[in-house]
Amino acid sequence: MIDLLVVGGGPAGLATAIHAALADLDVVVVEPRTGPIDKACGEGLMPGAVRALAGLDIAVTGALISGIRYLDHRHRAEAAFRRGHGLGVRRTTLHTALAERAAALGVPVIPAKVGTVRQDRHQVTAAGLTARYLAAADGLHSPLRRQLGLDRPDPRPARYGLRRHFAVEPWTDFVEVHWSGRSEAYVTPLGPRLVGVAVLTGERAAFEQHLAAFPALTARLPERAATAVRGAGPLRQPVASRVHGRVLLVGDAAGYIDALTGEGVSLALTGAAHLVRCVREDRPQAYERAWLRASRRHRLLTDGLVRVRARPALATRIVPAAARLPALFGAVVNGLA
Repeated sequence: MIDLLVVGGGPAGLATAIHAALADLDVVVVEPRTGPIDKACGEGLMPGAVRALAGLDIAVTGALISGIRYLDHRHRAEAAFRRGHGLGVRRTTLHTALAERAAALGVPVIPAKVGTVRQDRHQVTAAGLTARYLAAADGLHSPLRRQLGLDRPDPRPARYGLRRHFAVEPWTDFVEVHWSGRSEAYVTPLGPRLVGVAVLTGERAAFEQHLAAFPALTARLPERAATAVRGAGPLRQPVASRVHGRVLLVGDAAGYIDALTGEGVSLALTGAAHLVRCVREDRPQAYERAWLRASRRHRLLTDGLVRVRARPALATRIVPAAARLPALFGAVVNGLA
């Protein structure tokens, strides 16, 4: 019998499969789409994610990232990474590297859709396959999570992400976060002549309209973008539990607060490692506790920032406060890194 059936062949699913293969588990991935899958993403890997990928013997090419910089129309705060560096990596490049590593380990990827999941005390069945456990890595709006009744309502206003690329020489090796009254624009260096710009906002409008709120940033960008706009949202996805019998949620499917702190890939890689360890030990319930511990700092900080962002009188003080308290800003950045 298969030890672990992974539903979803994106970065979280492939990372889970790689961890499982390295742990000598029999693992199969089910993913209906072929080729690298692109989606709205800030495309910045924090140092923790770079180290996690290296631990899986995965090398990705990208632009070195030395730290994080916050800016508004008057203030600037920055913090350099103290341990290692981050990387600006196209999501398709990351996906390809993970897929190649999984293939090298002999992980089969079956092009199929998953309908109804059935499970009992000993096994779980989906897509015509039976396994001891199933990892749901099917994304932000996980159909499996919804099928299992694990979604929870969120009364707060929704937030959305939009991303596109510009063919321009990066002017810094920091990820820049530009703040306006109602949105943030993340600028990530990705290569010799490529930057990614992702806008996070609670308002629905065209990418160009959102970008106009950042005149200093707009002045650095060419008029024509290199890629089309990709969007995602609502971002916040409360989840009742990461474990439902023999089904375990990983990556964005495990719950999501916001992209504001840029930790999505790092959390997916960490969650994958904990999930496989709990499957190997045959202790699925331990995964919920492990995931909560591993994500606690990220969840507290991200939730706090999103709550402050929702209050205009406080949101305008975020960058000035970071500029006045550089040691605290540096501690926060490196705590997440």
